[in-house]
Amino acid sequence: MDKIRKYMPSKRWMAFMAAALLACGTASAEVYEIDGKEITASDVAFSLDTVWVILGAMLVFFMQPGFALVEAGFTRTKNTANILTKNLVDFSFGSLLFWLFGFGIMFGGDVASFCGVPSLGCLDFYDAGSMPKEAVLIFQTVFCATAATIVSGAMAERTKFSMYLVYSVIISLVIYPIAGHWTWGGGWLMNDAENGFMMSTFGYTFHDFAGSTVVHSVGGWIALAGAIVLGPRIGKYGKDGKSRAIPGHSLTLGALGVFILWFGWFGFNPGSQLAAAGEVNRTAISHVFMTTNLAACAGGVAALAISWLRYGKPSLSLALNGVLAGLVGITDGCDCVSLGGAAIIGLVCGTVLVYAVSFIDEKLHIDDPVGATSVHLACGVLGTFLTGLLSVEGGLFYGAGAGFLGAQCLGILVYGIWSFGTGFAMFKIIDKVHGLRVPARIEEEGLDIYEHGETAYNA
Repeated sequence: MDKIRKYMPSKRWMAFMAAALLACGTASAEVYEIDGKEITASDVAFSLDTVWVILGAMLVFFMQPGFALVEAGFTRTKNTANILTKNLVDFSFGSLLFWLFGFGIMFGGDVASFCGVPSLGCLDFYDAGSMPKEAVLIFQTVFCATAATIVSGAMAERTKFSMYLVYSVIISLVIYPIAGHWTWGGGWLMNDAENGFMMSTFGYTFHDFAGSTVVHSVGGWIALAGAIVLGPRIGKYGKDGKSRAIPGHSLTLGALGVFILWFGWFGFNPGSQLAAAGEVNRTAISHVFMTTNLAACAGGVAALAISWLRYGKPSLSLALNGVLAGLVGITDGCDCVSLGGAAIIGLVCGTVLVYAVSFIDEKLHIDDPVGATSVHLACGVLGTFLTGLLSVEGGLFYGAGAGFLGAQCLGILVYGIWSFGTGFAMFKIIDKVHGLRVPARIEEEGLDIYEHGETAYNA
């Protein structure tokens, strides 16, 4: 009997689980007692919501090594240490700066619906509602780090590390927090008062549940600006103007990185619900999980099929980016499209991805080693637009008229102007003042030794 008791749940644990069931609406009692303390449904809901948001933040943080592996795998061995260092420091610097300034600019007291007021690390201004303020801060911090990391891939193998630190700081401190304020911090794109601009013009506010536009296309627009100012890698385009492939050193690392990103996206999208308990959210998280996964699968299948038809071989690298394309595309409307709608978004984004990679490289002659602009910019914009068509509430294809689609298109436009404009100005100034690109000799021999004094691979 003692052995049986050893493996039985404790009374404390059983009481907590009963209270958890109560919080989810499946128990009839209103109060439970644990160690002489009364525990109510709201207490347990608070704990569940907090744990869920922190778990989501952990998953999104795990996307950092995913981005690092994708970027490293799709580029050459001589720059691997540089790439890994960049992915390390953009999270480290970004976390400190977002805590000190960025969080306040994004969520602080509204200034003309444009930005918030910096808080210098103080969180007293913020009302987190059903969870601790720190939980929301860490969740938003990992989102900010994602936006900065996107830019790194498009500018890989030729950017000065010191200048990378400069522009990563500006993105984390200014560009992303202001963009986030417009939609998530109470800014003008989310002003839902009857006399607010969005409601009075379209009857809808701009919708971006987890960041197809606010995170991914913002990062993609900045990446595009950086790649343009920086110019292509040496040897990328011949005198005849034709693009020459510069293969990455490890599709194994690239594939592993994509699987890690796929896994992390289950924190990125479902975690953005910012709640796990209660009547309203009983099915919301599971629905977002399913739409996220279906879009990813459909994106990978579409890219694989189109590459097979177009080039005669099923391309792994394009299929991997197709998965990411589907994930980026569904991030806007993962909460408001049907499962079938999610699959359509993934198929469309995966298909467009293949043509976007070719167009940007061969027609525009913009050198993007990892396809960041094709994945995050093109599919972020496309996913936001498709949400205006396929949302079950307000979507054009559901007979609700063009109001919601108009709000989505306006959001796409203003975020493009803001992100590309500020990004281009930032890179031009950096290039004029200090120089953005490493000398030709360093680029040819590799950034690892010259920039960091060490290499990732030692024969």
